[in-house]
Amino acid sequence: MASLGFCSPPSSLLFSPSVVNRPRNLQGFITSSSTGSSELMTKSAVGEPTERSRTSLGLKNLTEIFWVDVHSAEGRPLNVGLREPVTIGCSTLEKVENMAVRVELSNGCVGWGEVPVVPGVNWNQTTALEKVGKACEFLSQGPPVTLNLVLHQISEMFPATQFAPVRAGLEMALIDAVANSIDVPLWRLFGGVSNSLTCAATIPTTSSAKAFDLAAEYFKLGFKTLVIKLGRNLSSDIEVLQAVRAAHPHCLFILDANEGYTSKEAVEVLDKLNEIGVTPILFEQPVHRDDWRGLGDVSNVARHKYGISVAADESCRDLIDIQKLMEGNLVDVINLKLSKFGVLGILEIVEMVKKSGLELVIDSVAETRLATGVAGHLAAGLGCFKYVNISAPLLLSEDPVVGGYEVSGSEYKFVNSRGQGGFLKWDFLSW
Repeated sequence: MASLGFCSPPSSLLFSPSVVNRPRNLQGFITSSSTGSSELMTKSAVGEPTERSRTSLGLKNLTEIFWVDVHSAEGRPLNVGLREPVTIGCSTLEKVENMAVRVELSNGCVGWGEVPVVPGVNWNQTTALEKVGKACEFLSQGPPVTLNLVLHQISEMFPATQFAPVRAGLEMALIDAVANSIDVPLWRLFGGVSNSLTCAATIPTTSSAKAFDLAAEYFKLGFKTLVIKLGRNLSSDIEVLQAVRAAHPHCLFILDANEGYTSKEAVEVLDKLNEIGVTPILFEQPVHRDDWRGLGDVSNVARHKYGISVAADESCRDLIDIQKLMEGNLVDVINLKLSKFGVLGILEIVEMVKKSGLELVIDSVAETRLATGVAGHLAAGLGCFKYVNISAPLLLSEDPVVGGYEVSGSEYKFVNSRGQGGFLKWDFLSW
């Protein structure tokens, strides 16, 4: 049985439905969780633990006992403007052209998901619409099955890394609908460690002048950690860093090179930063995704000479990559996104790495608060992410999501009573 296109699923995530009874009332069945998530809590990113006498039924148990009877499922384009064009890897986005997924169960409860679309080879909104439509037709026409089985069916439909965003959006919607059915917020379902996070904000690849303006804005909003996209050339990157430092003198830096340097250039960046008195707390993906030796070389210099952690993002594409990163001690941190791994994939990875010493980032791409809401609930509930950057909606020109989590500067609170808490005005989404 394949799971997420990576490997055979651990018994803690996917289950056989053969011994499961038909639907039953789950109200009052919420019990104290024994997931052990509390031992993974990182104080720097996750808020104070909540009162633990009523944490969660847990996704593990829920997949075994909850039957999903889909009344309707549909995907529509989710187009949102950006304040300014944003460069992600090799792509420059003029606007966000994602897909929204709406799943309604026969009990009337609705779940929402989002499929992020960063254009690439054979991947655009048209392709995403086709894939989502295929899955929604399957869900709408299928018989009632356990949550476990329907999630497995989705993973079999979209096993490859290329279509992980589709799998993620469908998982979000299904799990949200089920959480709404039992009146439980997602953070409780994912472990119940906390219902709040402290988030970083992103300064995308831009000019030093615009970087200054963004950093000044984030300073006023109360963000203490900034993720700065670099990797163009050393001279302009240093100018951007100096501009950010001028606007926000006491902020912490996470530098994301997006594969932009050779290993030699990455070390030069660290040397130059040291000369001007700038020490990042994290240096993310300094070299090309397939330059494993270079990644290890930069990590060794960063660790032993400057005490800086190095993270893998583009080099971290599946469980095989993660195993390689762990075995070679190539990095200190790995970057996880729903768009790369989906909900179940991230849960699997957390189990895989929690004894390895690797630290974790929960990150976002060009997404609305639908996707970042699920990511936030996941990170807060698990409590094991040292670095949190789900601030992508700050770069949008509007917020199409109604409800959802509360934002106060860098503090994100998930106080909704059930599910992920946000929804879209469905009839206003254009085709």
